[in-house]
Amino acid sequence: MNLGMRINYDYIKLMALVLVIMGLYAFSNHRSAQKNVNGIEIEFVGDQNLYITQGAVNKLLIQKFGSLENVPKEKLVLNTMEKALEANKMVKSAQVYLTINGKLASKIVQRKPIGRIEGDSKFYLDDEGKRMPLSTSHSARVPIITGRITGESLADVYEILNYINKDDFLRKNVIGIHIESESKYQLRFRTERFVVELGDVEALQKKFANFKAFYAKAKKDRALDQYGMVSLEFNNQVVCTKI
Repeated sequence: MNLGMRINYDYIKLMALVLVIMGLYAFSNHRSAQKNVNGIEIEFVGDQNLYITQGAVNKLLIQKFGSLENVPKEKLVLNTMEKALEANKMVKSAQVYLTINGKLASKIVQRKPIGRIEGDSKFYLDDEGKRMPLSTSHSARVPIITGRITGESLADVYEILNYINKDDFLRKNVIGIHIESESKYQLRFRTERFVVELGDVEALQKKFANFKAFYAKAKKDRALDQYGMVSLEFNNQVVCTKI
């Protein structure tokens, strides 16, 4: 009889402890939900060239959701805020969350321009091959694209730029791509007078390997400034025209 009463007593103590813990957890959650936002933190991930500024992000959030200072946390819809930020044409992705000290934090990954189109309309080409508007906050130092801008030619330019950006020498020296026609492209270099006739985007690896071999020899011979045009259009050879 005494053993049964002791078992029941231990059981009651255990249940009481569980109820106390559940009550504290619920109270803590309730208090947390009642707390208000006490500040906003904005972090730009990756490239620190700000094509959209912290002030612009704040303004966007205020326009969409009003002032967020002192707003109860339970009224925030973080997923909706992320979508609002990602609707901006400078933003690739956004993560919005609440910090343990009550701040509303945003981590923003910007789109990355790899070329700047200078035509009837001016815009960037980003690292996904998509059009990206110019920024009033920062001008990217990327190759300038001129000539006949079409969907097909921009797809080829994107392929050329991707190749250039993977090669240290080309990335540092190519400053422009001119589109003569769809499948006929010219490259302009930072310090050299000559124009490189690339032709189409076929066999880029072979074409650039031939060009770098020519460049190294011409530089050694101190002859680079003698050429006005260097053509890579013909198979396995570099054809040069002197000034």
